[in-house]
Amino acid sequence: MIGAGLPYTRLMVHEFLERRYVVAPAEDRTALDRIRALVAAAAATSLGEPEPADPGAYLDDAGSRIDPARLNGVRLDVIAAIERAPWFRDAYYRCAARLLDELVGNELAMQRSVGFSIQLPQDASSLLPLHSDVWSEDSPFEAVLWIPLVDCFGTKSMFVVPHERDAYWRSRLHEFEREGVEAFFEALQDDVRYLDVPYGSVLVFAHTLMHGNRINREANARWSLNVRFKGLFTPYADKRLGDFFEPLVVRPLTRIGLEHGYPTGFSE
Repeated sequence: MIGAGLPYTRLMVHEFLERRYVVAPAEDRTALDRIRALVAAAAATSLGEPEPADPGAYLDDAGSRIDPARLNGVRLDVIAAIERAPWFRDAYYRCAARLLDELVGNELAMQRSVGFSIQLPQDASSLLPLHSDVWSEDSPFEAVLWIPLVDCFGTKSMFVVPHERDAYWRSRLHEFEREGVEAFFEALQDDVRYLDVPYGSVLVFAHTLMHGNRINREANARWSLNVRFKGLFTPYADKRLGDFFEPLVVRPLTRIGLEHGYPTGFSE
């Protein structure tokens, strides 16, 4: 994990190229705390409870108050609250604006919707099997900004297949066509790495890297958000600009160029 006292830019670029992911301190802690407070308040409202005085403790202890049968309803209520907050997208971006600028580009498109996960302890209903997003026709020119709202570690976090083993296992994927993804995971599980991402940090990863999550065997619940970013003019796949993505950072000369119209009436 990159710390604030280190030569931030050089180290984070090196680490990202080497690992295909990087964990770094959130760049705007006020924005992050505001996002966490919004999510905790929306969850409490969904459950008919008062707004929590300690959002972090409230989210961490969600397993004691949310029945798995109510989990999806709470998730939908929180997503609705996020969509009603006009400040949310800018706040989310500010949590890692410099990091995204260095790793993805200084002209950006941002995913329109927000990915949101609640993973209660011992609950098997919120699993994301081993996958790489490009397997489902996503552009390889995208990165995911994954932000935990509680301390995430062990099975409470997400896992990746480390880059140095990812290529090897990709080359063997065809061997598991009949057995399926679970058999593939069982074969490579000794190589997976569960990422340590404490609250106050962000994770940016290239979604070409195989990743996913398993049953949360830790004592407390996981709450996390994820949004994809890409260079505005890098190639798109099935998820297009204006549909799945919308422009976020557009530089002045780009705006001028897009508005430019050539004169008419000349013969050459």
